[in-house]
Amino acid sequence: MTSQETVQILIDMGFQKEKAEKSVSMTGNQGVEPAMEWLLAHNDDDMGPSTSQEGSTSYTKSETNTSSATVAKSYKCEDCNKLFADTTALEYHAMKSGHSNFAESTEEKKPLTEDEKKEQMKKLEERLKEKRKEREAKEKEEELEREKIRIRSGKEMAAAKKKLEDENIKKIMDERKREKQEEKVARDRVKAQIEADKLARKKLYGQAPAEEQPKPVLPVAVSPQKQTKDYTETKLQIRLTNGQTIVQTFNVKEMMAAVRVYIELNRSDGDAPFCLMTSFPRKVFTNDDYEKPLDQLGLVPSAVLILTKPQQ
Repeated sequence: MTSQETVQILIDMGFQKEKAEKSVSMTGNQGVEPAMEWLLAHNDDDMGPSTSQEGSTSYTKSETNTSSATVAKSYKCEDCNKLFADTTALEYHAMKSGHSNFAESTEEKKPLTEDEKKEQMKKLEERLKEKRKEREAKEKEEELEREKIRIRSGKEMAAAKKKLEDENIKKIMDERKREKQEEKVARDRVKAQIEADKLARKKLYGQAPAEEQPKPVLPVAVSPQKQTKDYTETKLQIRLTNGQTIVQTFNVKEMMAAVRVYIELNRSDGDAPFCLMTSFPRKVFTNDDYEKPLDQLGLVPSAVLILTKPQQ
């Protein structure tokens, strides 16, 4: 509340403008209640006549001596019949109420009695309590809105983080899929080249020499490889650092890096760095091993992997 508003409230309560202004100045514009208390304590002090009052008094005396004309002692609102001591209070009332019918009045605005002052003080305290309740309600509403914004921001951040993680996982899986396709194309290209070389040798030499034709040996030599190729999946038991075990089935052509990604997404023992190893035969997998498929690492058709701390 500005000092002018405080002064106007005191004027509306019946105090003189000069006293109201001085009370606001003496209390450091701390509000209506301190100014009211100061006025009640210094009600009998002589404030000294203002310039306007001196002019009015001189004018009144002159008019009394020279003529019997009446002198306006106050201003009256024709809309609500309220009296005002000066034009400042009149203008403030017009601004607040929207009234526009005013006239000079010979009635003198009487100062408030002690009971009226107490009543005004009581009304003022009630008004201040209402203002305080309104302010507290507004602050509570603003705090609630800030809390809603904070919760909404937290959910949006969590959703953005989850989306980023999903995108990273998808990117890794797409990369692994692309590498598999490239490996397949490369193998097919090598096979096609081998077949082309065989056809070229047959055309060049006709029939192969007799010493190169003992084919019965071939089934015995390639039988382990055919047996290995029969496995398309492998079942891995992964023992975590907290003693728990997770089990998952992978394609035998999956890279070891895909197993590591799966562990990082499903582990229940925290997010500390780790290495992977097998107990029998004991083998600790290196960074190069993560780029190899599971069948080349001997993890088919099943195996047990153990999480260990990285070696220093």
